[in-house]
Parts: sequence; C-alpha cells; structure tokens
Amino acid sequence: MSSKTLSLADAKAANIQLLDDPTKGGQAVHDLIVAYQANRRSGSANSKTRGEVSGNTKKMYRQKGTGNARHGTSKAPIFVGGGVVFGPKPRDYSKTVPKKVRKLALKRVLGELIAEEAIHVVETFTVADGKTKTFVAQIEAITDAVKVLVISKEFDDKTLLAHRNVPGAECIPAHQVSIEELLYNDVIIITQDALDILAARTA
Repeated sequence: MSSKTLSLADAKAANIQLLDDPTKGGQAVHDLIVAYQANRRSGSANSKTRGEVSGNTKKMYRQKGTGNARHGTSKAPIFVGGGVVFGPKPRDYSKTVPKKVRKLALKRVLGELIAEEAIHVVETFTVADGKTKTFVAQIEAITDAVKVLVISKEFDDKTLLAHRNVPGAECIPAHQVSIEELLYNDVIIITQDALDILAARTA
C-alpha cells in the first residue's frame, strides 16, 4: 500500500486550516484534554452522613456519672460505623468547551503532527478478507510504529473486525476522532476522503 507524508502544502491544498503561529493554541489543547478526562468520570462516589447511616438515635448512655464524654447517638462521625463529615456525594464533573476552542485545539495538534511528519495519506484503507494478518501487513507497509491510528470517512465491518486484535491500533471515523486520540498515537494514517472531513472541522 503506497502512502504519502502529509506536508503543509498538501494540507493547504486540501483546505485544512492550520495556525499561522504554531506556538498558539496550547491552552486550548490543555482545556480540551481536561474536558475529555472530566467527562469520563462517573461522579458516583457517595458517602453517608450521620443522618443517612443505619441505626437509631437512642442516647448511648446516661448523660452523667459514666466518666465518658456526652454523646447522643452512635451515628456521630467519631464512631466506627458512624456518618462521614464532608464526604463525597454524586456530582457531575462534565465540562463544556466552546466550539472555537475545540477548533483551535484541532488546528494546533494537526500542525504539530504535520511538522513531525507523523501523518501518512493513503487513497483508501480496507481489509477485504477481514483478517488481522492482512491488516497488520498493510500497516507495516506504511510504518513500523507501535501505536497507529487509522482515520477514514467510514470503515466497513471486515476492516473493523480485522483490527480488533491488534494492540495499539485504532480505526476511527474522521468525524469522531478527537485530539486526544491524535496525540496518543505515534503515526496517523488517513484516507483521502477523510481529509475533506478534517478540512470541514477546521473551517
């Protein structure tokens, strides 16, 4: 399978918009990565207060004469099995990132990958027989990197089946790929039709 390294001139010809100043957009990338990670948090951690733990409110012992401190219930936080003070409660950790910031982050990441010559363009990428061996052979014909991301407009079932058992390999449609996946992988293999979708996402 023949491939071509994506250059700045090729990106411009494909109408992929990049940053004029490659040093800009770092904060946008950071904000978007933090948002991705925060949105994956379930926020289901939960602890019970003294009003929620099981038990009764019967006074533990008489008020005076025992030599102990005065306590009204065993559900107090200082006792084993009691409630928790200021413990975690279910909450929503999700963050929203403006569309302009997302676009800025994508431009920054694509510019870095192009500068590093990490993006390889192929005409199409399909595994007709659905075999893992064929998928690996097609990848090795382009690169020997361990972590490889293949981006296409869409993938057929046989291609997705072939890549499942290959550690470090991902096949993601162009409209779904995130900057987190672009940064994680060493080499990006992208089909010609997927360039148009990326161009629309940077416009």
